[in-house]
Amino acid sequence: MKDLLRKAFSPILNTFESGTEEFSYRPSHRTILIVMGVLFGGLASIVFVMASGGESLGFLIPVTVFGLVSLVTLVVGLLGNERAVSKIWGNK
Repeated sequence: MKDLLRKAFSPILNTFESGTEEFSYRPSHRTILIVMGVLFGGLASIVFVMASGGESLGFLIPVTVFGLVSLVTLVVGLLGNERAVSKIWGNK
């Protein structure tokens, strides 16, 4: 199942897993990344629910941004290797 998901999200993972430079990885970085992904997903859901009753569709901009940030952080946190987690944190 993990291999199938890695293939489906390979455009995101390839961006963060590429490179040959040294990196500094700690398991706590992966945990924090997953927690941040869940928080951003919750924020996107709350904005969608609270603002969807209005006439304007401007609320979709923050929902999209928060949703994409959530998607990327969860994909890298759950499926990415140590280099991807380190790269998203900017650790070298």
